[in-house]
Amino acid sequence: MSSIKDKYGSGRTVFSCEVFPPKKDQDIAPTLSKISEFSDIAPDFLSVTYGAGGSNAGHAVEVASYIRNKIGIDVLSHITSVGFSREKLEKGLKTFEENSIENVLALRGDRPSYMTDEEYNSRDFYHASDMASFIKEKHPSFTIAGACYPDKHFEAVSYEEDMINLAKKVSAGCSFLISQLFFDNDVFYRMLDNMKKHSIDVPVSAGIMPVTSAKMLGTTVTLSGTSVPKALSDIIAAHGDDNEDMKRAGVEYAIRQAEDLLSHGVDGIHLYVMNKPELAREIFASIRN
Repeated sequence: MSSIKDKYGSGRTVFSCEVFPPKKDQDIAPTLSKISEFSDIAPDFLSVTYGAGGSNAGHAVEVASYIRNKIGIDVLSHITSVGFSREKLEKGLKTFEENSIENVLALRGDRPSYMTDEEYNSRDFYHASDMASFIKEKHPSFTIAGACYPDKHFEAVSYEEDMINLAKKVSAGCSFLISQLFFDNDVFYRMLDNMKKHSIDVPVSAGIMPVTSAKMLGTTVTLSGTSVPKALSDIIAAHGDDNEDMKRAGVEYAIRQAEDLLSHGVDGIHLYVMNKPELAREIFASIRN
């Protein structure tokens, strides 16, 4: 099996991107065509998102398998604990194995709209750490990644509580972490300092999202809860009314973020470009040595 965790610690930065499958009622061909364009960018891996409650489950596996087996890029498949019972997780992991998918990102995920209170409150895995522990015990051949939150998880009452929960996640089996997106590098560096204080010693990829429209920033902040520094707010104010100017300014901001992270020896840079290889191509071309 090919373990993504082995890419860290080699003395170089790990570069990766996130993509998403189409909804289950949509044609998958256009998505696969777009994802194939990542081949010439040569990321160390691509991560594939998973819809709430498995709303795009079939396509998620198909996209991940295409990445791993057709275009030859290592893949990290998201699994949300809200959407999996133990039985369903066993079946899902077996399907992954059959498709040579051996790296998973354990997430709690959002509650599906159709899930009743009874179902939600009686689920098998309450936290991502619960699911990670189960996978580590039952399927030790899998490499498990976890998420971390530079601005702290929105449900944590304090940074201290957030670090305690993160330590549990790592102890449960997560061998590397990918951060939620952030726009202020100082917030990311503060998280790394707090991790050291709590003896959390695993590689961390910094999650960067190029903001290419003012509307996109508003949606992103609402969903992720991340803070917006004045420098980015000023860019929105100056360029938000011009689509091309905003896109250029947003990509340049992401490049500056990445360059600063590289100068601080970051383990990895994970681009939330979703299914836009052209953005990844431009950013990586600017920051790779």
